[in-house]
Amino acid sequence: MKMINALRFAAVASAIAFSVNVWSQTSDAGSTQSATPSASTGSSKSTARKANRALSKKVSQALQKGGIDTNGMNVIAKNGAITLAGHAADGEQIDQAASIAKGVDGVKSVKNVLTIQEGGQ
Repeated sequence: MKMINALRFAAVASAIAFSVNVWSQTSDAGSTQSATPSASTGSSKSTARKANRALSKKVSQALQKGGIDTNGMNVIAKNGAITLAGHAADGEQIDQAASIAKGVDGVKSVKNVLTIQEGGQ
């Protein structure tokens, strides 16, 4: 029992010593300079998200103008790569949707995982 308590005490003491060392390193003046680039990384992520949403909307609008029923269809954009997911009325609309999406400015690739909607769904 004394041995277990001694081991617990040693583990807690080493954890405290480790956390004090980590805390002192992050409070350096040099680390405040490294915090600034991470803020710009956050804004670049925000910019990328906005661009992805805009491209997704652009592809959705092109699909609707092309006569594709987009109900039950998701258009997901990530860095110019488009994923068409969900369901369409028939195989012809699936092929046509991929073709239309490929023709939209800013689209680099299209992954088509649309399925044919069965009756009653």
